[in-house]
Formats: sequence, structure tokens, C-alpha cells
Amino acid sequence: MRKTLTPSSVLEGQGPLVLFACFEPVAGLDRFQPAGFPEVGHVIYKAPRSNGAVENVCIVDSAASMANHLEAVCMRGAHDYELADDLQGMPYLRCVTGELEDGNLPPERREVIVTSLTEGHRIASTYFLAGRALDGEGLPPQARDDSKGKKVKGKANAGATGKFEEALIDKFGIVLPGSTRAHPPAEKWWNVFQTIFRYDPNTLVHGVLFPQWQIKIPRVLTAHLEAFGASRVDRSGVKFDRLGKTTSGQPIFAVDDATAREIRATFILDTALVRSFGRTNGGTRLGLTQAQKEFLVALALWKIRKLCETPFRFRSGCHLQCARLTDDEGQQVMLEVAIQSAIAQAGFEEPRVTDIFWPREELYRAGEEEEKKDQATGAEGQFNGAEDAKEGD
Repeated sequence: MRKTLTPSSVLEGQGPLVLFACFEPVAGLDRFQPAGFPEVGHVIYKAPRSNGAVENVCIVDSAASMANHLEAVCMRGAHDYELADDLQGMPYLRCVTGELEDGNLPPERREVIVTSLTEGHRIASTYFLAGRALDGEGLPPQARDDSKGKKVKGKANAGATGKFEEALIDKFGIVLPGSTRAHPPAEKWWNVFQTIFRYDPNTLVHGVLFPQWQIKIPRVLTAHLEAFGASRVDRSGVKFDRLGKTTSGQPIFAVDDATAREIRATFILDTALVRSFGRTNGGTRLGLTQAQKEFLVALALWKIRKLCETPFRFRSGCHLQCARLTDDEGQQVMLEVAIQSAIAQAGFEEPRVTDIFWPREELYRAGEEEEKKDQATGAEGQFNGAEDAKEGD
């Protein structure tokens, strides 16, 4: 008999929720490809066991890489930056560009570059902090009249540029009295939680770091994927340059796969951390409401269920399907998540999607080092194929 878990029952639990998902390669294959890097390959380490023996364990995906996968299931597709149907109405950020007309950019003409669900640092990414929110959303009053990102005059916000980071500083309330430095005193952390939840609740699920403001929020949901009883499988590949248009010739390269007794994902949901995002004090609400905290748990459970309910391609040679999902006592579980109901009860403000604008000439301007590399190599071979690169912890 399966145990049913709901967001409210999980949030009320005493300890962190721990779930295990056992995966197997699709089509009955023996081999799979773990995460690896050039000249390093994948990692197999010897783990001690209680009987004094050791077991070979392979790191298939790190916590950072698993966060990437858990965010990928939120989108309609690998190259489609619209939210999955289940998550419609959940707030997030988009970095957009296009040709402004009188300081405005109609929604139908906005070209989406990245979102806070596809960019590694989420809401803390420069793509969002250094851009300007369209439609005046979130900007301090002194910055709203500026349409080109120029400095705005104003006594209360002298030197403002209209960047989105100024909106966050303003809403966080973290500017120290008598100083230009931003750092959250203890009582302002409630504002930090509320503001991040308002613009991008996914950020609270996977953690965020604003080093310039000394704000670090750890992961609510941590996951990693490992293979037990693992063995390395060495094979080779070859690249053919039939037209001779590159300098690489016809190289033969090494590829290392793995086999294993068991492939298992571990999910740890820190419910105590979620509860710390809000509370009441003498009838006054501080931070997030109970419904908002339940939404964060619902989103985390929805991600786990989505990753496990159909075969998932972790990388080209790692197409896995979940055989069973259990708790830390070995009992099979079913995740019951009414995510649309959780979105409706979370009290999100409008607009749900915040568009951050960058002028095209600034967004696509090559950095100095990149320009030098392009001139020296013709930009050949800049992509190294590392699949964990998005996560920016």
C-alpha cells in the first residue's frame, strides 16, 4: 500500500522529507552516461558500508545539475521558455529585448532571451539585476519616468538608474541608515522573503545568493543522482570533417559510460527552512503566509513527481525512467499535489511575469576577452559540452 503525501502533511512533518527514486535505463539498456568533463570523465568513489566492505558509487548528477533538471521540467520544452501548463500563473522573470518605441515595448514584440527558471543564478542573475523592468513594475518612484536606463534625478534616490536591482533594494528595505551600503538587518529578512516570493518563488525552492548584499538563502529542495555498484565502461568515438573546413581533422576521442547495480536519486526537502520564511508575532504576519509556504512545498513536490512520472533524458546517453519512489523507511509513496489550487491560494500579485529589458546592442555586446578569443580562433570550439554549467552556486 502506498503512502500519500500532500504539501500540508509534509510541511507539518517534524523532520526533513527524504525521498528515494530508483531509476533504470529505458529500453532495458545496461549502460548509461554519468556527468563528466574533458580529461576528468565521470567520478567513481569507494563508499564504506556497515559490514566493513566498500562499494563503488558513481556521481551521475550533482546537486547543482539536479537543480537544473528540476527547473527544466517547469518549462514546456528544452527550447520553449513558456511555463508548463500546470504552472500557469506562477510568477517568474524574463530577460527580454527588442526595439523600443517612445520608451515602450509591446508584449507581442518582446524577444525572450532567458528566464529566472533557465538562468543559473535565478533572480540574482545580472540579466535581471542590471536590466530595467518594463511597464514600471517594481521600480522605485524616482526611477519610473526614465525610459532609457539613464540616471534619474531625485533627492530620495539620487543617482538612480532604473535598474531592477534598485527595485529589490527598495522592496527589501536593506539600505543601512546614513549609508549607501545595502545589508539586511534581522527585521528586514521578512521583506527579503516576501519580495523574492512575489517575483520568483522558484528561487526560494532552489536557493539564491546576492553576495553584494550578503544575502544567501540555502536550498529548500536538494537532490543528487548516484549509481551504486558502479563500473566504468570505456569506449571511443570519432569526429569526421568531410569537407575539411575546420582545423580539428579527424580526431578519435574517449567516451566513458557506466553500469551499476542501482541508480538512485535522493531528494531532501527542508521543511524547517520553509517554516522559517514566515510566522506571526502578536497577530502580525511576518514574512510568508501559511498558504505561501505550502505553495513552496507543493512546487517542490510537483517537480519531483514531474521528474519521476515519465522517462527523463538527463543527458544524451542517460535516458532513465523511474521504477519506484519511496520514503526513507522504504515505503512507496504517491505525491498528491493540486498545484493550480496552490497557485490560486498563494495570493500572487499582478503582473505574474516581470519582463526585464536590455537594449539589443548591450545584450549582445561581446566581452573584451571573448573578442580576443574570436579573433584568435574564429570562435571555434568555445562550447565545451559541460551540462552542469547553468547552475551558478
